[in-house]
Amino acid sequence: MAVGIHGACLGGGLEFALACRYRVASDHPRTQLGLPEVQLGILPGAGGCQRLPRLIGTRAALDMILAGKVERAQKAFRIGIVDELVPHAILRDITLAAARRMAGGWRPRRRRPGGFLGWLLDGNPLGRRLVFRAARKQVLAQTRGNYPAPLAGLEAVEHGLSHGLAAGLKREAELFGQLAVTDVSRKLVQIFFATTALKKDFGIPDPPPPATVHRLGVVGAGFMGSGIAGTAIVQAGVDVRMKDADLPRVAKGLAAARDILDDRLKRRRITKYEYARLVALLSGSDRYAGFGRAELVIEAVFEELQVKQQVLREVEAATHEDTVFASNTSTIPIHRIAEAAGRPERVIGMHFFSPVARMPLVEVIPSARTLPAVVSTSVAFGRRMGKTPIVVKDSPGFWINRILTPYMNEAGHLLVEGVAIEELDRLMVEFGFPVGPITLLDEVGMDVGEKVVGVMHEAFGERFAPVPAFAGMVKSGRLGRKAGKGFYKYAGGKKGGVDPGVYELIGAHPNGGPRPAEVIQRLVLVMLNEAARAVGEGIVRTPRDGDVGAIFGFGFPPFRGGPLRHGDDLGAARIVGELERLAERYGARFAPSDVLRDQAQRNAKFYP
Repeated sequence: MAVGIHGACLGGGLEFALACRYRVASDHPRTQLGLPEVQLGILPGAGGCQRLPRLIGTRAALDMILAGKVERAQKAFRIGIVDELVPHAILRDITLAAARRMAGGWRPRRRRPGGFLGWLLDGNPLGRRLVFRAARKQVLAQTRGNYPAPLAGLEAVEHGLSHGLAAGLKREAELFGQLAVTDVSRKLVQIFFATTALKKDFGIPDPPPPATVHRLGVVGAGFMGSGIAGTAIVQAGVDVRMKDADLPRVAKGLAAARDILDDRLKRRRITKYEYARLVALLSGSDRYAGFGRAELVIEAVFEELQVKQQVLREVEAATHEDTVFASNTSTIPIHRIAEAAGRPERVIGMHFFSPVARMPLVEVIPSARTLPAVVSTSVAFGRRMGKTPIVVKDSPGFWINRILTPYMNEAGHLLVEGVAIEELDRLMVEFGFPVGPITLLDEVGMDVGEKVVGVMHEAFGERFAPVPAFAGMVKSGRLGRKAGKGFYKYAGGKKGGVDPGVYELIGAHPNGGPRPAEVIQRLVLVMLNEAARAVGEGIVRTPRDGDVGAIFGFGFPPFRGGPLRHGDDLGAARIVGELERLAERYGARFAPSDVLRDQAQRNAKFYP
């Protein structure tokens, strides 16, 4: 049997194709092939763990199965999943011709999977043992044992290669059944359905049709501005005009935006022709020339209210009356920025996360005066940029920084109490975060963190009081990775070990501090408590939006379902009891929120 492939061929679709004798794929950019089941906490259960290694070799197959990788048609052809790559216009004819040839007795010749090295490793038990040992070590290093599906996929592949196809198919089905009923799979499937629902949700009732953005203006050519510009070109294919105070800054921003395109070309995500076409969409100036026809302008300037208001005035003077002005502010309420606007109904927040090219979330923040059409346009453009937008209430810190700031602050308290920097990071990585809180501070930048905490402290009082020890980091220029020094050392852009001089600077001495279980408890519960409080204030529309935002915005462990679902698992009564104990010992910042107290009394949850 021959099969033609056009568009997304994922999961069971690819497993069906693998069961066919011959595969022809279109070379269309939307044609993708992969086995992403591990992202749902399961494994390919219809023969994928058996047929893919036999087709492309063990190492290449494990690379796809264990990470849930999805490849474009060109890569699938290179590694041997696809036998022919043709234009979509002739896909049907070529596939039918191959089927007729096979009906006449022709058998396609197969390339040796993985070349000579692949044959050397796959063709004998010792070589396979080395491959599986290395793969198991890598999986455990990446998942910390929190996700059972990759290890089960490894077992399914190994069993089939050792005991034959029939035994492998049987074991694969058994493992699939075991994984499908795990709590991890349930949480990951819930996240999948939540993100799928958000793809059709504009965050407002009866949303009007969005305006189509053809031209984007970006004010501020720094790290965030260049990231927004480069991502908008790569993902949305729009004309982008960047502006900054002087030409050297503009040139630096243009180069950084082109780096995003260079990376796509290097990884063969775009062709040289596509690269040349996309680069031509990018331009810049130290004036607002070229902004006149922009349907959307995003400002990414310094996090200072007066600066953002001045930019807003300048943009309104340089653009037409229908232009949408979006602020990339991380904490400043949009209604405060819009006080300087002549057209406040066309002002909105679009808070992207760093680095923009990789982080999948954007918070969309309308003020009370923002038009519904402006919300629709902003959400739609966020999706075109490859992001998952969540619409949140206009309030200091919005959703992500509202719940992340107490977590980062508590990390500072723990450092002062004697917990070592690397131990603090290690514990939260073990809990399931991609990086620990101190590494995250270095990545965000201590100057940015100081600004965020200042805004939150002013808005919400002493529970957001900044940790005094952190002030010395900013004064000494230890801003993090971007400055080449922070809590960790950096050389050539690469993170090194902890800088011992930091302890003296912040007045801390790593002597153990609280026990590990309490360290984790304090960091998690202070976040859950603020998340509950924010939900009670309507900062997010639903617990679904809050959990997706936390997972995509700063990497809350997906296998735990998000902070609100994790809170449901712990139970409000238990959380309130632990918070009261912590409040007695460490102060009012741990005082349980009214939302959690109410849930504890009623035995209620965030989710039904």
